[in-house]
Formats: sequence, structure tokens, C-alpha cells
Amino acid sequence: MRTIKAAVCHAFSSPLVIEDVALRAPLAGEVCVDLSAVAICHSDISFAEGAWGGSLPAVYGHEAAGRVSAIGPGVQGFAPGDPVVVTLIRACGQCASCGGGAPTACETPYDGDQGPLKTAQGGMLHQAMACGAFAEAVVVDQSQIVRIPEDMPMDAASLLSCGVITGVGAVVNSAGLRAGQDVVVIGAGGVGLNAIQGARIAGARRIVAVDMSDEKLATAQEFGATDGVLATQGKPWQAARQAMGRGADAVIVTVGAIPAYDQAPKYLASGGRVIMVGMPHSGAQASYEPVNLAATGQGMIGSKMGDAVIRRDIPWMIDLYAQGRLKLDELISGRWDLAQINEAIADTKTGAARRNVITFERT
Repeated sequence: MRTIKAAVCHAFSSPLVIEDVALRAPLAGEVCVDLSAVAICHSDISFAEGAWGGSLPAVYGHEAAGRVSAIGPGVQGFAPGDPVVVTLIRACGQCASCGGGAPTACETPYDGDQGPLKTAQGGMLHQAMACGAFAEAVVVDQSQIVRIPEDMPMDAASLLSCGVITGVGAVVNSAGLRAGQDVVVIGAGGVGLNAIQGARIAGARRIVAVDMSDEKLATAQEFGATDGVLATQGKPWQAARQAMGRGADAVIVTVGAIPAYDQAPKYLASGGRVIMVGMPHSGAQASYEPVNLAATGQGMIGSKMGDAVIRRDIPWMIDLYAQGRLKLDELISGRWDLAQINEAIADTKTGAARRNVITFERT
């Protein structure tokens, strides 16, 4: 067992504790990655607050990049020293979902209680989201990593692991947006900005950002929004429709706020779709009038991780980044040490940050 530093959650809604933990060597089909960067996603914060339950103590974190340091038996296509991104998409490759090209919906369960992490005393330490990347290193399945170029900055690369593929994928994969269609993106945070980028890359005619902050609406226009609407005004869907001259073909809800879900269908054109990305806390409920959706041919679909196929989508996005067509560096609000993770989380919770990234010094 190898001793590493990790940020451990011992109680929901309590500060994470930086401590020594034990990380075992990779088994068959697994790789060990020494991390250089891990971004803080709102899902990590929600888990740490107990929004969806789960085992404790736990190590969260799932948007990471680093270098392979060891490989287990049977690993193909990777070698020690390879720069990679690490995702939470652990795919068996054998179930019906994987076989149907939907690895984000893999049906093979993973028990993080039995994962590669242990406390320093040898006790159970939950590897959250099959990653546990708020740590100096991770051991994950080979299906969870994608090689990146040698010269790609690790902090920018880490964003591809979740926020970017979730936002861009929600538009390109889940909504299947065609050039010339109109999009509303509710929420101009980290995922929302990437949905806006996805709509721009896909050739949307109008991209309307909806948020509660004028500052975030201005940022949304830097990333490709053609119009901005304050969610605090009365009936913001009317302002969005006026900007587009019609309803939207796709409404991407990137926040977990119930009012956003309640209002989302009101932005739609006939035949339009609401793409549900943001995750409310368990037990929260939204309400709709089904007759309206049925009469206008509208629909609502969930989008997990942008329905990404990482070995297909991440290399494509890396190429867009290299061309200057996909903004990654501009998404980073701040860089923090692991010891500062609670401060970084607090900054993220203010809503002002695009993405805060924990970086590790590597010699």
C-alpha cells in the first residue's frame, strides 16, 4: 500500500480533512495516475453536503488529470508516463448500455467501499464516483482515462473530465442540435458556459443565456451567447422568446434549482426538448402540465455526463481547444493547493467561480 495525501469527508456539511490515506496498487485492468490537477465540481460539493447520501468517510473529486504511474495486468494502450485525464465514467463494455454505445449508463455496479482506498489505520474509505480524486493519486479502471497531448496544460485538461463533456455533450449528443436551431441555456456557471460553447460549435442561430447575475450573463456572451436574460425578472421566458423571435429548439438546464426546472418548458418551441443536466437534491420535485407537452410534441430527457463516449468525444474536444475554438483556460477562476481545498470549495459555493482547480506540484 502506498501512502498519499487526500481530502477526506468524515461528516456531511463539515470541512474536508487533509490526511494520510492508503492507496493500493492497480489490479487487473486498472491504472494508477499521479495527479497534477483536479477541478472542483458542484456535484462534489453536493455529495459532501449529503445531498445524495453515500458512505463515509469518503474522498470526492472526479475532474482530474495527471500521468500514469503504474498499470495492472491486462491494461492495453497505456504505459507509465502517459499524460491522461481521469473521468468518473467507469464502463464495463459488456452490459446492454455499453453495448448500445451509452457507457455513461453502464449497468455494472461499482462499490466504492471496496475500492483501492483505505484509511491510514486500514479502515474503509469510500472512493466516491469511482475516482476519489481529491488526492495526490488515484487507482481507476482503464475505461476511465483518455490520453492527452504531452504539451497540454494539466489544469485545462482536467476540465474535460466532467464540466466540458457534460455541457458540450448535452447540446451535441443529448439534444442533437442542428445548425440554425435556437438554444436556451439556464445557468451560466461552469457547465452552462460549456453548453453555450457546444451550441456555438454546433452552429446554433441564437443562444440565450439565462442567469440571476448580470456579470455571469456578460461572461456567457464571451463564450458564445448571443443574448442574455436575467432570471430574476418576471417571466424571463418571454424575454428569451423575444430575443429568438420564437421558442427554443432545446433548453439546457444546467442548474439543480427546482424553479429552473418548473419554468424550462415555457421557453420551448413546438417539438422542442428540455435537456435535464443540473441535479437537484434527492426528494426535490418539479411539476408540469403533461397536456402541454403532448399537444406540442415537446419532451424532456435526462443527460448524464453529456452522454459522452470519452474515447470519441475528448480527443475531438482537445482538437477544438488546440484550434482555439473551445475555451478551457478561460474557464479557470483560480488555482489552489490541496491544503486550501475548503477555501476553494467556499469560493465555488459563492456562484462567482467558473471552475476552481486544485493543483499538485510534480518534480
